[in-house]
Amino acid sequence: MGVAIWTLNFVVIFNLDNSGMAAYNYSTIIFSLALAIALAGVGLLAISYKTQVLQIVFCGFMFTMAILSNYIMGTSSLNHSLHFNPLSVFSTLFSIFILFVAALAILFHFNKLSQSSLKPVSTLLMSGAIIEGYYLFVRVLPMNAKNEAGEFVPLTPFMLYLTCFVSLFILASLIASSTIVGRRLAKSDNTVSDIRYALDQSAIVAITDANGIITYVNEKFLEISQYEKHELIGKNHSIINSGHHPKEFFTDLWLTISQGKTWHGEICNRAKDGNVYWVDTTIVPFMKKGKPYQYISIRSDISSRKKAESALKESIKELEDMHYAINQSLIVAITDDKGVIIEVNEKFSEVSGYGRGELIGQTHKIVNSGYHSKEFFEKMWMTVRERKVWKGEIRNKAKDGSFYWVDTTIVPFFSEEGKPFQYLTIRYDITERKQSEEMLHRQDKLAAVGQLAAGVAHEIRNPLTSMKGYTEFLQLDETDENKQEYLEIIMDEINRVNEIVEEFLQLAKPQALNLEMKNLVPIIQNVVSLTEFEARKKNITLISDCNDEEIFVRCDENRLKQVILNFIKNGMEAMPDGGFIKVMTEIKGDKVQISITDTGIGIPPEQLKRMGEPFFTTKKSGNGLGLMISFKIIESHFGNVFVESEVNKGTVFNIVLPI
Repeated sequence: MGVAIWTLNFVVIFNLDNSGMAAYNYSTIIFSLALAIALAGVGLLAISYKTQVLQIVFCGFMFTMAILSNYIMGTSSLNHSLHFNPLSVFSTLFSIFILFVAALAILFHFNKLSQSSLKPVSTLLMSGAIIEGYYLFVRVLPMNAKNEAGEFVPLTPFMLYLTCFVSLFILASLIASSTIVGRRLAKSDNTVSDIRYALDQSAIVAITDANGIITYVNEKFLEISQYEKHELIGKNHSIINSGHHPKEFFTDLWLTISQGKTWHGEICNRAKDGNVYWVDTTIVPFMKKGKPYQYISIRSDISSRKKAESALKESIKELEDMHYAINQSLIVAITDDKGVIIEVNEKFSEVSGYGRGELIGQTHKIVNSGYHSKEFFEKMWMTVRERKVWKGEIRNKAKDGSFYWVDTTIVPFFSEEGKPFQYLTIRYDITERKQSEEMLHRQDKLAAVGQLAAGVAHEIRNPLTSMKGYTEFLQLDETDENKQEYLEIIMDEINRVNEIVEEFLQLAKPQALNLEMKNLVPIIQNVVSLTEFEARKKNITLISDCNDEEIFVRCDENRLKQVILNFIKNGMEAMPDGGFIKVMTEIKGDKVQISITDTGIGIPPEQLKRMGEPFFTTKKSGNGLGLMISFKIIESHFGNVFVESEVNKGTVFNIVLPI
């Protein structure tokens, strides 16, 4: 702008100077050029900083002063005299000023660049102001050039035409360049407007200054925050602070953007009505001379997503709680279609005694106790393969050899083709319940047997006494050896019947226990020493393995010896060809376990479940009352007896007593 003002002034002065510019001062030329640029630059700087009315007026004034100063300095460098009327000069300056202000107002105040037709109008007004200014100055500030003789030379028509031609050429160039630039700016502005429109439709946008004061918000911001525009402009973002984030969160945010780095994160804000909303936020700092001078915040509403995430977290928490509860109470395993274990929970490992790595890749045969028949499992598999849920009770065997009962549910999962691809097995440990049921069942049987024993013992004992007496009398007088042998056989059978009657009487009227604190180790050693001789005769090795020197239990010593002796003798009878019997103790928490293990023929599963029933025995000469009485003695000591056996491998009697 300054160069254009100076150029037109130079052409006018040059054409008015008939002396060939012989007296022209070149330092004044440079100074006038610099002054024109400086004045125009100050005006444009002011209007570029802020395009308000005051800045537009100031810029128009500076342009007017640039024209006036250039004309005066141009004429002062020549040997010319000026004649002017102050009122005319003021009118000229005012008309130039008005044209400049109008041009600048069209260009900046009504700055809709999409209306490209306004650009040439603004250029035309500005160019007209410059040309009109010089034309009017020539009219109101006439100068008379002198020739070498000192005579004034009037302005020739040729010079006037040349001035008008140059002026029109500059005017046309300014209009053309302004139109081209305006179209390019309009095209660029259309792109910017489209981007801004798209951004406004999808994003929440705010602009703040370097201090965080809001200078701009879009409609989306107003819509979600529910504030009016005037309520936000001039405020900082604390107006929508929800209090959800700690102070350190925003300290870190400001530290990031103040260093010229883009910050990205999720923020919880509070709307005017008190409701909170979440926004995914990107804050971009704009730098000037290495320092941020404004920040643009682009946000997107993620409230729905956060609600969904919150609901998902609650669901996950519920599932985790359920998973924890299941792990604490249920034994869970997942197998593939072939029954191979692919997943187990902690409870499975805890109850079975196997580690997770020992179970994965195995089938459930690893915990098979041998208690159930082959037909039992075949029926179970047939049920689940028919797309039915199987439910039942199974006795399993833990890693340490102990048995446990589980209430089992097996759920089959089928593919779209109708083929099973995995099974979910959910078990519940019912060992205590089964033990209680077995104890109640045994007690019921004992009560029935006790009533029977009382009647049978009373009815048998009297005739039995008579039979024994007469047999002994006959033995005294009989001299025939053959008859004497027959009488001895009769006496042995009478004694055996008498022993059975005594056992009946024990069931009917059990002796009162004399419970005292006794050291269990010498009791076991005493029983072992009593049976060692008989064991050696039967080629049986009897071993006592008590790891502790003292294990005190509250017991009736004689009755406890009776039980241990009975179990050892049962083991001997199960090994007609010899073997090993081991008696050992193990402390388990607040209980002690006495294990009597033999290497005999074992007991089949169908017979094992009947152990302890009255009159049930696996021996040809037994009646089953011995085991039943032994179980009852241990129960009266507040203990339990568990029998484990495998055919052709042996049997273990586990006596568990409280310490």
